[in-house]
Amino acid sequence: MRIDILCKPDSQGRCEGTLSNVRAALDALGVEAEVHQFQDSRKLIDNRIYVVPALLIDDQVRIAGRVPAVEEIVAFLAERPRYLKEIADVA
Repeated sequence: MRIDILCKPDSQGRCEGTLSNVRAALDALGVEAEVHQFQDSRKLIDNRIYVVPALLIDDQVRIAGRVPAVEEIVAFLAERPRYLKEIADVA
């Protein structure tokens, strides 16, 4: 699983809050994931994100414009296997 946090260079506090909430959610679930934090405007444009911070889980934008709560991140991570199973059934 890959989790990306996209930020602008001048919004450091909100990005650190998002990063700490992601780490807390991963610890709560006992899940291992690659967590990357980007401060690149090109990556924001490529993903069509206009407000930061943004949280991407497996290259899918889940939250943009606010710091997500730990419970929200846990819900996103918990629904991920179900989402992949539904796609496998269709294909």
